[in-house]
Order: sequence, then structure tokens, then C-alpha cells
Amino acid sequence: MCAPPPRPDLAPDPELDRAAMESLQREIADTAVFTDEFTFDCESLTNPLAASAAADADPPTVVGIDQSFLTNDAGDQDRALSAVVAVRGGEVIERVAAVTDLETPYIPGLLSFREGGAILAALDELSVEPDLFLFDGSGRIHFRQAGIATHIGVVRDVPSVGVAKSLLCGTPCEETADLQTGTRVGIEANAKVDAPAGTLLGYAVQTRQYDSPNRYINPLYVSPGHRVGPETAADIALALASSYKLPEPVRLADSYATEAKRGYVDS
Repeated sequence: MCAPPPRPDLAPDPELDRAAMESLQREIADTAVFTDEFTFDCESLTNPLAASAAADADPPTVVGIDQSFLTNDAGDQDRALSAVVAVRGGEVIERVAAVTDLETPYIPGLLSFREGGAILAALDELSVEPDLFLFDGSGRIHFRQAGIATHIGVVRDVPSVGVAKSLLCGTPCEETADLQTGTRVGIEANAKVDAPAGTLLGYAVQTRQYDSPNRYINPLYVSPGHRVGPETAADIALALASSYKLPEPVRLADSYATEAKRGYVDS
């Protein structure tokens, strides 16, 4: 099967009204591919804290993406900073960041229109060719099946996965409290989602858990963004996890966002 082409015409436009934004998301969801359609070997994925991949391996370039915000003198958020970290074979190979003005308020479900411009600007600065995007945000686990991982994945036509810290919509198939490391629980569409009830949107994935019986870590909510199926998305999140809850490319992007932000605050 041939991969779909990039769709820059579907890039998030902050000047659209809410109805037009939601309509564009439905078009994004119709365009997105929620099954495996990539050429790299998932078994060659290595988190950047592990030993480097074998010399004869050809690991994919995984790009972690996270956001931070800058404030004006009045203390209001007025700019988005997107941090992008590319890793390959257990090593960080490139870091870039970009800042754009915030033109849209925070509205649940419309995050890509608030942050997408900064993300696309940062990705334009990358000199390496990404094989996989890993977002701090939702993919198919979204009201219109088009979270930020799906939206940017479709625009750039790069396989992508969304890794969210909270559940935006959908219903877990089982209890998700106090799961053991490596456990995954399916998240199915409910009445809040533009999909038939019971559609598998993604998984609650337990990447890390305390040994103590008196406290526990909540799972991550992992879903396909584009050209990745739900089971593979969960596999990727677990393969790239380390001693931290977030998969390493996303955690490194989060750390770099904080570092890059200091440069703007101090300047």
C-alpha cells in the first residue's frame, strides 16, 4: 500500500472559527490512517538511556515533540514554544525549537490550532528526516479522532503516536488503577467520540509503576496518530520507556522545552 502524500493544505489555521476547526478535524480523521503503514522495524527502537543499537542495525529516527509557553509582562501566555528532539539508536542526534505567537485560547479538543504552528515551525528546522513522531498529546483518543498527533502526522505524512497524561474521551475496557508495568487496557469510543461505539481508539499503557502497595502511577493514554495502529502505538510507548513515566523522546523534548524557554526568558 502506498503511503498518502503530505497534506499542507490541512495545516491548523488559528483564524478559523470553532465550527470550521471542528470540520477540518473531521477531514483530518477521514484522511488519517489508523493502521501500520511504515517501513522501519519496531524491534530496532531503543530509548536514549539504553545502550546504542548494534552497529549492523538500522534504527528509525524518532522525534519527540513537546510544548511550553512564554508569557508577556502582564503574565499572560502569548507565545508557544515547540521543542523537538530527534533520537536514533539510543542517541540524541538533533534538538531544535521554534516560537510562534498564540492566536487561539485553550479549548479542549482544539489543541492543534493553538500549538500546531509552533510545532510545524520547529519541524521545518530539523535537518534529519523523521521516521516517527511521538507527541505529548492525543492522537485518535479525541472527540473527532483528530488530536494533535493525528493532525500534524497527516499534514507531514509521518507515522505518529500520541501520548497523553489524561484521558480526553473514550471509555477504558477495564479498571486502570494500580496496573502493573507493561499492562495495557483498551480505550473504546463512547458517546463523546465521532466514531461507532466500541471502536478501539488506543490504550491506557502502564510504562512504569511503584513497588509500594500504598501508591501508584497512573497510566499514559497512547493512541495512533497516523500510519500506526493502536497495538503498535502501545508497543512503541513501552519500547521507548525507561525509568520515567514518559517515553524517552517525549521526556527529552519536555526537558529541552524548559531549557529553551530559559533562553527566551533571560534574553
